[in-house]
Amino acid sequence: MKKVLVIVSLFFFGITANAQKKNAKVSLEVDGICGMCKKRIETAALKTKGVKFASWNVNTHKLSLILDERKTSIENVQKSVAAVGHDSKGFIATDEAYNSVHPCCKYRDEEIIENHKGELKKQKKK
Repeated sequence: MKKVLVIVSLFFFGITANAQKKNAKVSLEVDGICGMCKKRIETAALKTKGVKFASWNVNTHKLSLILDERKTSIENVQKSVAAVGHDSKGFIATDEAYNSVHPCCKYRDEEIIENHKGELKKQKKK
């Protein structure tokens, strides 16, 4: 009976250990406004241990990641991104971190958002 319990225990342990993916594909929304934001967000994500790929889309604000769930979590990535001044769901950058971003990257300011929208329209006309 003991052998059966040990085998069953090892079986369940093996299943839970494999539940975490080595190359999990995840995405989340991160606030930002321009190419400088893109570079800052992607760099912060990639510096998080376990993140293998990071790409942030300026238009959709979607950060696409490939990460090793055995080494990190989405929450760790969100903390890293918030530390460089960018908000995501559940993780708001501190005022100090937000104020450290370039003045054109102040995505919380409606006037700056409108200025960037005008620039995007100009780019599309070319």
